[in-house]
Amino acid sequence: MHVVTKTSSRQPTFMVRDVPIYGDLILSPMAGFSDLPYRLIARDFGSAMGYTEFVSVDGLLHGNEKTRRLLDFHPSEYPITFQVFGSDENKIVEACKKIEPWGPTIIDLNMGCSVAKVSGRGAGAALLCEPAKIGRIFARLSKELSVPVTGKIRLGWDHQSLNYVSVAKTLEDNGASLVAVHGRTKAQAYNGVADWSAIAEVKKAVKIPVIGNGDVKCVADIKRIKEQTGCDGVMIGRAAIGNPWIFSRKDRHEVTLEEKAALIRRHFALMLDYYGDYGLILFRKHVVKYISEIRGAAAMRESFLTATTPEYFISLLEEAEAEHRQLKAA
Repeated sequence: MHVVTKTSSRQPTFMVRDVPIYGDLILSPMAGFSDLPYRLIARDFGSAMGYTEFVSVDGLLHGNEKTRRLLDFHPSEYPITFQVFGSDENKIVEACKKIEPWGPTIIDLNMGCSVAKVSGRGAGAALLCEPAKIGRIFARLSKELSVPVTGKIRLGWDHQSLNYVSVAKTLEDNGASLVAVHGRTKAQAYNGVADWSAIAEVKKAVKIPVIGNGDVKCVADIKRIKEQTGCDGVMIGRAAIGNPWIFSRKDRHEVTLEEKAALIRRHFALMLDYYGDYGLILFRKHVVKYISEIRGAAAMRESFLTATTPEYFISLLEEAEAEHRQLKAA
């Protein structure tokens, strides 16, 4: 069961089984970045779906509070996707059944994480090495859950084992309602160039919606990946950090310092409200991205990264604004 808080007379951009998605741009699930505060901001700027950070099925089954909290969401985020990762098919199914009553619209299995502590333990992208296991997991999930189930994949473990088309077909054949494809292998991590032609192959091979992901860095890239792949939606990760304006199809260099400062204040307030004082520490990695193209950013960076109180942090922002006004007036 899912709750819809916003209605629209528009036709949906695509459907995830019976869930309408209004929009073609989506904030990628990123550990440490796609938390509740930032998802709220991305949603306001136009992200069409919410994806939580990926959560460990082991942590969920052990009742780990920190893991559970990663699945916090606000009603305004619907449709909201809970993303999980794990290696044991029984635990994956058990954990998904446990979290379904918590209110997700969709549950997604991560099969793309390349980080060694995840893929080295048989989870994330390591699942791509076991297509039959993927089939069994999705056959069970699609039968035992009432919400749609989806998957996020890479092109394969490495360039000697490119199996993205067969994996996508396996997902579709076993009940998956959508597949998101990052156009790199596990071995590439985030190096090299994303292969958008591979995403196009997946789109031609399956009837379920396909989300394209990888190397979408600016507004022009959104148009290019859609034209080259025919994908139903575009998932944006690293380029959205400190730049939610991309979901409004506005490039970073088009955003004024005044706009950035106002959003920094809002995002910072959301972080403090959700995390308490620890929100300051967690926000540091965001603020350096917000200010990356501001004149004098290098000098400001260290001060922001070492700020220890919210008051001092805001005073640094006020100094940056005052200096900017002086430069404009000169």
